[in-house]
Amino acid sequence: MAKDKAKTPNKQKVFTLLVELGRAKGDGLPADSTGAALVCYASGVDEAEAVRETVAILKQADMAPLDVSGYGTLEERLAEGHDIPDEEQELMTRALEENSVIVAQVTPFYDKDGDTLH
Repeated sequence: MAKDKAKTPNKQKVFTLLVELGRAKGDGLPADSTGAALVCYASGVDEAEAVRETVAILKQADMAPLDVSGYGTLEERLAEGHDIPDEEQELMTRALEENSVIVAQVTPFYDKDGDTLH
């Protein structure tokens, strides 16, 4: 039924992804960090597409994605009882409207032996 597909061309959803990064030259992370975790909101017709697009964009930005964990769509997260602030929901809406990947949070990792920065 190809005609049914034409009636609803945009079945995009936004997925919450946690991406673990290693280090790469020019990645923009703090010089003394060993990597980072990114919380991203990525659009896709399914989670696999959202992950592929996110990894591709991060690689284009000279970052080194090592692992991606998916946490589902807004609806799935709300059904699981997650408390999602309005600001996060606005970023998810933006990712859907722009068919994009939004990096909402960056948390650098530091070597436990060398994290005595004050």
